[in-house]
Amino acid sequence: MKASRLLHLLLLLQVRQRLTTVELAERLEVSRRTVLRDVEALSAAGVPVYAERGRTGGIVLLPGARLNVSYLDPPELEALSVAGLDPAQLDLMGLSNVWETAARKIASRRFAAPESEDRPGLADLVLVDSAAWFAGSAATVDVAELASTLRRRRRLRIRYRRSSETMPSTRIVDPYGLVAKSGRWYLVADDEGEGRLFSLERLAAYEELEDDATHAPGETLRSSWAALKERTEGQVRVRVTARLAEDRLDLARRILGLRILEVSPPEHGSRTVVVGYPDVESVRQLLQFGDHIEVLAPDAARRRIGELAADLAARHSSPKG
Repeated sequence: MKASRLLHLLLLLQVRQRLTTVELAERLEVSRRTVLRDVEALSAAGVPVYAERGRTGGIVLLPGARLNVSYLDPPELEALSVAGLDPAQLDLMGLSNVWETAARKIASRRFAAPESEDRPGLADLVLVDSAAWFAGSAATVDVAELASTLRRRRRLRIRYRRSSETMPSTRIVDPYGLVAKSGRWYLVADDEGEGRLFSLERLAAYEELEDDATHAPGETLRSSWAALKERTEGQVRVRVTARLAEDRLDLARRILGLRILEVSPPEHGSRTVVVGYPDVESVRQLLQFGDHIEVLAPDAARRRIGELAADLAARHSSPKG
């Protein structure tokens, strides 16, 4: 469990104050990358622990810092294990109150050396907010209830609407867990043996089945998410900025799905959206929005959409004879 691993990491550093990532990885029986992620989570929670680069570097706990874990209750430890969620996401998980309680306890026991009591702590200097700018989307299911269901590691029958569909269809999946990414929630699961992301915005309903979820040996939420993230991000080589009519945004979400990277607040009846594509030629997909869209940048994408539109206009300039 991540919460116990974070505490173990802190206790090891309290004894030694400085350990290499290799030493910590061996002690905790995890990868070096996991150690660095845990350090980042602790730092975001206000604990003065950081990674120091260089030949003599390692993971360092500031001198004099001490954590008495006995004053944190189990729910508070669990809240600490998901450090990095923004307030809205914590609320969806049902962790807002317990997180605030844990934060107050941590703040009341400053992690600072006696000689630096007048200096601000990292929590005063570093703020982590994982919400996307102007994020207005929300999950259509109860995230906390779904997370509780996933603890039992059972298969799910879900009703899910793909971006190209107007109505949801039924499928049976083997879930790994939930991921909060840029203000949106995703269910990570195997669908017929292949890892997939299911946006909770388009998850209409789910039902827990009696069968245990089955995955390939060694596959976890983190490994599956890493592969899916690499696959998704590897397809984004061009970021196309466009002005889209406000009343076409829902259609755009259905058609473009995860290709929509950013959405601005409404202004004069339109939205500015950023769409990710593997190449400029892929902007031809935007032609289906007709006169409801204008490509703004980059110049190559704007020029290509103009060429495609001109070709269409030429083809339809006179009745076909």
